[in-house]
Amino acid sequence: MAIDFKTFSEVVGFVTDTKKPVLLRGRHGIGKSELVYQYAVQAEMPVVERRASQMTEGDLLGMPSPDAVNVNGEEASKFRPFAWLIEACTSPVVLFLDEIDRAVTEVRQGIFQLTDSRTIAGWTLHPDTLIFGAINGGEDASQYQVGEMDPAELDRWTVFDVQPTVEDWLNWALENTDTIVWDFINQNRSHLEHTSDFEPNKVYPSRRSWKRLNDCLASSGLLNEEESSDNKIYHLASAFVGFEAAISFNDFFANYERQVTVEMILDDGKHEKIAGFGINDHCALLEKMDASDRFKDPLSEEQVQNLAKYFMTLPSEAMMKLWTIVSQGDSANVIALHKSEVDGELVSSLMVKMLTGKEAK
Repeated sequence: MAIDFKTFSEVVGFVTDTKKPVLLRGRHGIGKSELVYQYAVQAEMPVVERRASQMTEGDLLGMPSPDAVNVNGEEASKFRPFAWLIEACTSPVVLFLDEIDRAVTEVRQGIFQLTDSRTIAGWTLHPDTLIFGAINGGEDASQYQVGEMDPAELDRWTVFDVQPTVEDWLNWALENTDTIVWDFINQNRSHLEHTSDFEPNKVYPSRRSWKRLNDCLASSGLLNEEESSDNKIYHLASAFVGFEAAISFNDFFANYERQVTVEMILDDGKHEKIAGFGINDHCALLEKMDASDRFKDPLSEEQVQNLAKYFMTLPSEAMMKLWTIVSQGDSANVIALHKSEVDGELVSSLMVKMLTGKEAK
Protein backbone atom coordinates (compact mmCIF):
# COMPACT_ATOMS: atom_id res chain seq x y z
CA MET A 1 0.00 0.00 0.00
CA ALA A 2 1.37 3.40 -1.00
CA ILE A 3 2.02 6.13 1.56
CA ASP A 4 1.72 9.90 1.09
CA PHE A 5 4.48 12.32 2.04
CA LYS A 6 2.74 13.60 5.16
CA THR A 7 2.31 10.11 6.57
CA PHE A 8 5.84 9.11 5.57
CA SER A 9 7.24 12.10 7.46
CA GLU A 10 5.26 11.02 10.53
CA VAL A 11 6.53 7.42 10.59
CA VAL A 12 10.04 7.47 9.10
CA GLY A 13 11.55 8.65 12.39
CA PHE A 14 10.71 5.32 14.01
CA VAL A 15 12.94 3.64 11.40
CA THR A 16 15.83 6.09 11.49
CA ASP A 17 15.88 5.99 15.29
CA THR A 18 17.02 2.38 14.95
CA LYS A 19 19.51 3.31 12.17
CA LYS A 20 17.79 1.01 9.67
CA PRO A 21 18.11 1.92 5.96
CA VAL A 22 15.10 3.49 4.25
CA LEU A 23 14.18 2.84 0.60
CA LEU A 24 11.73 5.08 -1.26
CA ARG A 25 9.98 3.50 -4.25
CA GLY A 26 7.86 5.53 -6.63
CA ARG A 27 7.36 7.07 -10.04
CA HIS A 28 9.83 9.57 -11.41
CA GLY A 29 9.47 13.26 -10.64
CA ILE A 30 7.24 12.90 -7.57
CA GLY A 31 9.79 14.34 -5.14
CA LYS A 32 11.54 11.34 -3.59
CA SER A 33 14.89 13.14 -3.47
CA GLU A 34 13.25 16.29 -2.14
CA LEU A 35 11.70 14.20 0.63
CA VAL A 36 15.12 12.92 1.67
CA TYR A 37 16.58 16.42 1.71
CA GLN A 38 13.62 17.73 3.72
CA TYR A 39 14.20 14.99 6.28
CA ALA A 40 17.90 15.91 6.47
CA VAL A 41 17.05 19.57 7.12
CA GLN A 42 14.72 18.60 9.95
CA ALA A 43 17.36 16.25 11.37
CA GLU A 44 20.01 18.99 10.97
CA MET A 45 22.29 16.61 9.07
CA PRO A 46 24.19 17.13 5.82
CA VAL A 47 23.39 14.93 2.83
CA VAL A 48 26.05 12.89 1.02
CA GLU A 49 24.42 11.88 -2.26
CA ARG A 50 25.67 9.25 -4.68
CA ARG A 51 23.98 8.20 -7.91
CA ALA A 52 24.33 4.44 -7.82
CA SER A 53 23.55 4.35 -11.54
CA GLN A 54 26.81 6.22 -12.19
CA MET A 55 28.99 4.17 -9.85
CA THR A 56 31.38 1.32 -10.52
CA GLU A 57 32.67 -1.30 -8.10
CA GLY A 58 35.77 0.84 -7.65
CA ASP A 59 33.65 3.73 -6.40
CA LEU A 60 32.65 1.54 -3.47
CA LEU A 61 36.00 -0.04 -2.72
CA GLY A 62 38.23 2.96 -3.47
CA MET A 63 41.54 3.19 -5.33
CA PRO A 64 44.73 1.22 -4.57
CA SER A 65 46.94 3.24 -2.26
CA PRO A 66 50.55 3.95 -3.37
CA ASP A 67 51.66 3.34 0.21
CA ALA A 68 52.47 -0.29 0.90
CA VAL A 69 51.53 -1.94 4.18
CA ASN A 70 53.29 -4.83 5.94
CA VAL A 71 51.29 -8.02 6.46
CA ASN A 72 53.20 -10.87 8.16
CA GLY A 73 56.47 -9.57 6.82
CA GLU A 74 55.20 -9.13 3.27
CA GLU A 75 54.39 -5.93 1.45
CA ALA A 76 50.75 -5.54 0.45
CA SER A 77 48.57 -2.82 -0.98
CA LYS A 78 45.36 -1.46 0.47
CA PHE A 79 42.50 0.53 -0.96
CA ARG A 80 42.04 4.20 -0.18
CA PRO A 81 38.30 5.09 -0.04
CA PHE A 82 36.77 8.05 -1.80
CA ALA A 83 35.71 11.17 0.06
CA TRP A 84 32.00 10.27 0.23
CA LEU A 85 32.67 7.08 2.20
CA ILE A 86 35.18 8.72 4.55
CA GLU A 87 32.65 11.47 5.29
CA ALA A 88 29.88 8.95 5.99
CA CYS A 89 32.21 6.96 8.27
CA THR A 90 33.74 9.85 10.21
CA SER A 91 30.76 12.14 10.74
CA PRO A 92 26.96 11.77 10.99
CA VAL A 93 25.37 12.29 7.58
CA VAL A 94 22.37 11.22 5.56
CA LEU A 95 23.93 8.90 2.97
CA PHE A 96 21.55 9.08 0.03
CA LEU A 97 22.00 6.38 -2.63
CA ASP A 98 19.79 7.31 -5.58
CA GLU A 99 18.80 5.23 -8.63
CA ILE A 100 19.93 1.97 -7.04
CA ASP A 101 17.86 -0.17 -9.41
CA ARG A 102 19.73 1.36 -12.35
CA ALA A 103 23.13 0.40 -10.97
CA VAL A 104 25.31 -2.47 -12.20
CA THR A 105 25.14 -5.73 -10.26
CA GLU A 106 28.56 -5.29 -8.61
CA VAL A 107 27.54 -1.95 -7.11
CA ARG A 108 24.23 -3.29 -5.87
CA GLN A 109 26.02 -6.25 -4.25
CA GLY A 110 28.35 -3.81 -2.50
CA ILE A 111 25.40 -1.80 -1.22
CA PHE A 112 24.16 -5.09 0.32
CA GLN A 113 26.95 -4.87 2.85
CA LEU A 114 26.39 -1.18 3.58
CA THR A 115 22.70 -1.70 4.29
CA ASP A 116 23.20 -4.96 6.18
CA SER A 117 26.28 -4.50 8.36
CA ARG A 118 27.00 -0.77 7.77
CA THR A 119 30.53 -1.64 6.66
CA ILE A 120 32.40 -1.90 3.37
CA ALA A 121 36.03 -2.26 2.35
CA GLY A 122 37.13 -2.26 5.99
CA TRP A 123 35.33 0.96 6.81
CA THR A 124 32.36 1.30 9.18
CA LEU A 125 29.71 3.98 8.94
CA HIS A 126 29.52 6.56 11.71
CA PRO A 127 27.07 5.34 14.40
CA ASP A 128 24.68 8.21 13.60
CA THR A 129 24.90 8.06 9.81
CA LEU A 130 21.57 7.21 8.17
CA ILE A 131 21.12 5.44 4.83
CA PHE A 132 18.37 6.42 2.41
CA GLY A 133 17.83 4.99 -1.07
CA ALA A 134 15.47 5.74 -3.95
CA ILE A 135 14.30 3.73 -6.95
CA ASN A 136 11.61 3.81 -9.65
CA GLY A 137 10.82 0.11 -9.26
CA GLY A 138 7.95 -1.55 -7.49
CA GLU A 139 4.50 -1.54 -9.06
CA ASP A 140 5.59 0.81 -11.84
CA ALA A 141 8.85 -1.00 -12.70
CA SER A 142 7.54 -2.04 -16.14
CA GLN A 143 7.50 1.63 -17.16
CA TYR A 144 11.23 2.05 -16.56
CA GLN A 145 14.55 0.59 -17.66
CA VAL A 146 15.46 -0.69 -14.22
CA GLY A 147 16.61 -3.95 -12.69
CA GLU A 148 14.29 -5.76 -10.32
CA MET A 149 15.39 -6.10 -6.72
CA ASP A 150 15.25 -9.68 -5.51
CA PRO A 151 13.89 -10.65 -2.07
CA ALA A 152 17.33 -10.79 -0.45
CA GLU A 153 18.13 -7.29 -1.68
CA LEU A 154 14.84 -5.82 -0.56
CA ASP A 155 15.19 -7.53 2.81
CA ARG A 156 18.11 -5.21 3.59
CA TRP A 157 15.82 -2.17 3.34
CA THR A 158 12.76 -0.73 5.03
CA VAL A 159 10.68 -0.19 1.90
CA PHE A 160 8.15 2.62 1.51
CA ASP A 161 6.09 2.86 -1.68
CA VAL A 162 5.45 6.58 -1.84
CA GLN A 163 2.57 8.21 -3.69
CA PRO A 164 2.19 11.85 -2.68
CA THR A 165 -1.17 13.59 -2.75
CA VAL A 166 -1.86 16.78 -4.67
CA GLU A 167 -2.03 18.52 -1.29
CA ASP A 168 1.53 17.34 -0.56
CA TRP A 169 2.71 19.20 -3.64
CA LEU A 170 0.55 22.27 -3.04
CA ASN A 171 1.84 22.60 0.52
CA TRP A 172 5.43 22.38 -0.71
CA ALA A 173 4.86 24.55 -3.79
CA LEU A 174 3.33 27.39 -1.77
CA GLU A 175 6.83 28.64 -0.93
CA ASN A 176 8.65 27.18 -3.92
CA THR A 177 6.64 28.23 -6.97
CA ASP A 178 5.03 31.36 -8.39
CA THR A 179 1.43 32.09 -7.40
CA ILE A 180 0.22 31.60 -10.97
CA VAL A 181 1.69 28.09 -11.18
CA TRP A 182 0.30 27.23 -7.75
CA ASP A 183 -3.15 28.52 -8.66
CA PHE A 184 -3.15 26.61 -11.95
CA ILE A 185 -2.38 23.28 -10.31
CA ASN A 186 -4.82 23.98 -7.49
CA GLN A 187 -7.60 24.46 -10.02
CA ASN A 188 -6.41 21.91 -12.61
CA ARG A 189 -5.15 19.03 -10.49
CA SER A 190 -5.27 16.43 -13.24
CA HIS A 191 -2.44 18.28 -14.98
CA LEU A 192 0.00 17.92 -12.07
CA GLU A 193 1.29 14.56 -13.25
CA HIS A 194 0.55 11.68 -15.60
CA THR A 195 -0.67 8.64 -13.67
CA SER A 196 -1.33 5.99 -16.33
CA ASP A 197 1.02 4.23 -18.75
CA PHE A 198 3.46 6.28 -20.81
CA GLU A 199 3.65 6.41 -24.59
CA PRO A 200 7.23 6.29 -25.94
CA ASN A 201 8.90 9.66 -26.59
CA LYS A 202 5.95 11.73 -25.41
CA VAL A 203 6.50 14.56 -22.91
CA TYR A 204 4.34 14.26 -19.80
CA PRO A 205 3.91 16.54 -16.76
CA SER A 206 5.39 15.61 -13.40
CA ARG A 207 5.82 17.42 -10.12
CA ARG A 208 9.47 17.89 -10.97
CA SER A 209 8.78 19.23 -14.48
CA TRP A 210 6.31 21.81 -13.12
CA LYS A 211 9.01 23.07 -10.75
CA ARG A 212 11.49 23.25 -13.63
CA LEU A 213 8.98 25.14 -15.77
CA ASN A 214 8.26 27.46 -12.86
CA ASP A 215 11.95 28.26 -12.42
CA CYS A 216 12.34 28.96 -16.12
CA LEU A 217 9.31 31.25 -16.31
CA ALA A 218 10.19 33.04 -13.07
CA SER A 219 13.78 33.77 -14.12
CA SER A 220 12.66 34.97 -17.56
CA GLY A 221 10.13 37.40 -16.14
CA LEU A 222 7.42 36.10 -18.47
CA LEU A 223 4.99 35.55 -15.61
CA ASN A 224 5.08 39.27 -14.88
CA GLU A 225 3.96 40.21 -18.38
CA GLU A 226 0.29 41.07 -18.80
CA GLU A 227 0.10 38.93 -21.93
CA SER A 228 2.31 36.82 -24.16
CA SER A 229 1.22 37.46 -27.72
CA ASP A 230 3.93 35.35 -29.33
CA ASN A 231 3.10 32.15 -27.40
CA LYS A 232 6.40 32.07 -25.51
CA ILE A 233 4.74 30.61 -22.42
CA TYR A 234 2.94 27.95 -24.45
CA HIS A 235 6.13 26.80 -26.21
CA LEU A 236 8.11 26.69 -22.96
CA ALA A 237 5.34 24.87 -21.13
CA SER A 238 5.00 22.35 -23.95
CA ALA A 239 8.71 21.57 -23.71
CA PHE A 240 8.54 20.98 -19.96
CA VAL A 241 5.10 19.48 -19.27
CA GLY A 242 3.76 18.38 -22.65
CA PHE A 243 1.14 19.54 -25.14
CA GLU A 244 -2.10 19.05 -23.19
CA ALA A 245 -0.93 20.68 -19.96
CA ALA A 246 0.71 23.52 -21.92
CA ILE A 247 -2.53 24.45 -23.68
CA SER A 248 -4.44 24.58 -20.38
CA PHE A 249 -1.71 26.54 -18.62
CA ASN A 250 -1.41 29.05 -21.47
CA ASP A 251 -5.17 29.67 -21.42
CA PHE A 252 -5.10 29.98 -17.64
CA PHE A 253 -2.31 32.56 -17.81
CA ALA A 254 -4.09 34.56 -20.52
CA ASN A 255 -7.14 34.87 -18.26
CA TYR A 256 -5.33 35.12 -14.94
CA GLU A 257 -6.31 38.71 -14.27
CA ARG A 258 -9.88 37.46 -13.87
CA GLN A 259 -8.88 35.10 -11.08
CA VAL A 260 -10.33 35.89 -7.66
CA THR A 261 -7.72 36.27 -4.95
CA VAL A 262 -8.00 36.02 -1.19
CA GLU A 263 -7.18 39.72 -0.93
CA MET A 264 -10.12 40.64 -3.19
CA ILE A 265 -12.53 39.02 -0.74
CA LEU A 266 -10.97 39.67 2.67
CA ASP A 267 -9.37 43.08 2.13
CA ASP A 268 -11.38 44.69 -0.67
CA GLY A 269 -14.79 43.05 -0.23
CA LYS A 270 -15.23 42.55 -3.97
CA HIS A 271 -17.99 40.00 -3.65
CA GLU A 272 -19.20 40.73 -7.14
CA LYS A 273 -16.15 38.80 -8.33
CA ILE A 274 -17.72 35.54 -7.18
CA ALA A 275 -21.02 36.05 -8.96
CA GLY A 276 -21.78 32.87 -10.87
CA PHE A 277 -19.30 30.78 -8.88
CA GLY A 278 -19.99 27.05 -8.74
CA ILE A 279 -18.90 24.65 -6.01
CA ASN A 280 -15.59 23.92 -7.74
CA ASP A 281 -14.79 27.63 -8.03
CA HIS A 282 -15.52 28.15 -4.35
CA CYS A 283 -13.40 25.14 -3.36
CA ALA A 284 -10.48 26.51 -5.39
CA LEU A 285 -10.76 29.87 -3.62
CA LEU A 286 -11.02 28.15 -0.24
CA GLU A 287 -7.82 26.24 -1.00
CA LYS A 288 -6.14 29.60 -1.58
CA MET A 289 -7.48 30.86 1.75
CA ASP A 290 -6.24 27.76 3.53
CA ALA A 291 -2.79 28.09 1.96
CA SER A 292 -2.54 31.82 2.62
CA ASP A 293 -2.39 31.51 6.43
CA ARG A 294 -4.45 34.70 6.66
CA PHE A 295 -6.34 33.39 9.68
CA LYS A 296 -3.33 32.76 11.89
CA ASP A 297 -3.58 36.34 13.17
CA PRO A 298 -6.70 38.29 14.19
CA LEU A 299 -8.56 39.92 11.30
CA SER A 300 -9.75 43.51 11.38
CA GLU A 301 -13.45 44.27 11.84
CA GLU A 302 -13.73 45.10 8.14
CA GLN A 303 -12.02 41.85 7.12
CA VAL A 304 -14.32 39.83 9.41
CA GLN A 305 -17.36 41.49 7.87
CA ASN A 306 -16.05 40.79 4.35
CA LEU A 307 -15.45 37.19 5.36
CA ALA A 308 -18.95 36.90 6.83
CA LYS A 309 -20.52 38.20 3.60
CA TYR A 310 -18.64 35.58 1.65
CA PHE A 311 -19.51 32.90 4.20
CA MET A 312 -23.23 33.59 3.83
CA THR A 313 -23.12 33.07 0.04
CA LEU A 314 -21.56 29.61 0.18
CA PRO A 315 -23.21 26.24 -0.39
CA SER A 316 -23.37 24.21 2.83
CA GLU A 317 -20.41 21.96 1.93
CA ALA A 318 -18.16 24.92 1.11
CA MET A 319 -19.45 26.79 4.16
CA MET A 320 -18.30 23.99 6.47
CA LYS A 321 -14.92 23.89 4.72
CA LEU A 322 -14.44 27.62 5.30
CA TRP A 323 -15.49 27.26 8.95
CA THR A 324 -12.89 24.52 9.39
CA ILE A 325 -10.19 26.66 7.77
CA VAL A 326 -10.98 29.65 10.02
CA SER A 327 -11.14 27.39 13.10
CA GLN A 328 -7.56 26.26 12.51
CA GLY A 329 -6.33 29.82 12.95
CA ASP A 330 -6.61 32.43 15.71
CA SER A 331 -9.64 31.74 17.92
CA ALA A 332 -10.54 35.45 17.83
CA ASN A 333 -11.51 35.07 14.17
CA VAL A 334 -13.84 32.17 14.95
CA ILE A 335 -15.59 34.15 17.67
CA ALA A 336 -15.85 37.28 15.53
CA LEU A 337 -17.22 35.38 12.53
CA HIS A 338 -19.72 33.53 14.72
CA LYS A 339 -21.09 36.86 16.04
CA SER A 340 -21.18 38.59 12.64
CA GLU A 341 -24.41 39.74 11.05
CA VAL A 342 -25.09 40.15 7.32
CA ASP A 343 -28.30 41.79 6.08
CA GLY A 344 -30.01 41.17 9.41
CA GLU A 345 -29.03 37.50 9.67
CA LEU A 346 -26.47 36.21 12.15
CA VAL A 347 -23.79 33.79 11.02
CA SER A 348 -24.50 31.78 14.18
CA SER A 349 -28.17 31.44 13.21
CA LEU A 350 -27.27 30.26 9.74
CA MET A 351 -24.89 27.68 11.24
CA VAL A 352 -27.62 26.33 13.51
CA LYS A 353 -30.05 26.15 10.62
CA MET A 354 -27.55 24.40 8.42
CA LEU A 355 -26.55 21.85 11.07
CA THR A 356 -30.01 21.08 12.47
CA GLY A 357 -32.39 22.12 9.73
CA LYS A 358 -34.18 24.30 12.30
CA GLU A 359 -34.28 28.03 12.90
CA ALA A 360 -32.19 29.28 15.83
CA LYS A 361 -34.23 30.42 18.84
